[in-house]
Amino acid sequence: MYIKRSLENKITEYLTAFPVVCITGPRQSGKSTMLQHCLSDDYRYITMDDNRISSLFYDDPERFLSVYSDKVIIDEVQKAPELFDYLKRAVDNDRDNYGKYVITGSSQFPLMSKLSETLAGRIGLLTLLPFQFSEIPEYLHQDCIYKGCYPELVTRDYKLSLDWYSSYVETYINKDVLSMLNIGDMRDFKRLLKLLASNVSQQLNMSTLATNIGVSVPTVKRWISVLEASYIIHLLPPFYQNYGKRVTRAPKVYFCDTGLAAFLCGIDTFSAYDNGPLAGPLFENYIVMECMKREDHTGSHADFYYYRTNHGAEIDLIIEKRDKLEFIEIKKSMTFKKAMVNHLDKLGKPADKRTLIYNGEDFPYGDDIQIKNYKHYLM
Repeated sequence: MYIKRSLENKITEYLTAFPVVCITGPRQSGKSTMLQHCLSDDYRYITMDDNRISSLFYDDPERFLSVYSDKVIIDEVQKAPELFDYLKRAVDNDRDNYGKYVITGSSQFPLMSKLSETLAGRIGLLTLLPFQFSEIPEYLHQDCIYKGCYPELVTRDYKLSLDWYSSYVETYINKDVLSMLNIGDMRDFKRLLKLLASNVSQQLNMSTLATNIGVSVPTVKRWISVLEASYIIHLLPPFYQNYGKRVTRAPKVYFCDTGLAAFLCGIDTFSAYDNGPLAGPLFENYIVMECMKREDHTGSHADFYYYRTNHGAEIDLIIEKRDKLEFIEIKKSMTFKKAMVNHLDKLGKPADKRTLIYNGEDFPYGDDIQIKNYKHYLM
């Protein structure tokens, strides 16, 4: 069963504006399936994971480009970084041919570095994350918070989801990690992964993590960079403006998929999630990533931050769109209390949007604060 992705509309726009369109995102987020489904009539599909395809390129790159000269989807392009120089030449020789190539990659930072070197000004960049709330069938809305949003899990109603995540950790994560770093003891790396999962929605403290694992701070920093590059975690930076000089500088840690975080913490039922100590942090993680998915999949070019002072004033999420800001406070509670919006009341300008997202009912609060049930907000 194919579920239409919100990003498809933006891809259609980009194909008429850029010679190369690049779709990045975590492994198994549905990049290949989406492209083969919505572009199958006009585009050929190849993957650099296929040894025959990669061998053809490395043995005879000129012939490769003559065979795959136009309207080609090239999957996992980071597997052949030398290809970028040839794509640049092919594009420059056919500069007005928009939508010539569609490429995908699942390793964020190495891929972006190579793209900026060779295809700057020639490429439109988009990100596909796992299913967003509006793409998931309604009867799975409760489960997706702790079971995750990867398409393969959703389309089979989370059957064997624990086995799926176990395989994901052992194959895709280790595969990406080992391709970027020479890690002597994978057990220490997996301990870091579990520690990060148990501290979702919290500020990142590399010194504490290094001490708990028994490795150096530079080692933890390198490992976290790899996890971020592989779309396993997202580091949310603090927001700086004139709301106070003494603000916290450390980023907050979120998992790109809450199902993976829950799996690493042993949470596999709704009761274990809803009544457990990570209920609030997982819910916050889920809402933050859903907001990011919605903006990324519509190509809004929004930036995301959180705000916290040394005195405890905090806003969970700030979405910045050009000259507009949205301040979002996130609570798992079903019951509204005035204290939930105290910081929303004090920060921002009248023109800024301010929203409390929780599990209760919708209602307006004053002139410029909205109280929204999370399901209604995300739809």
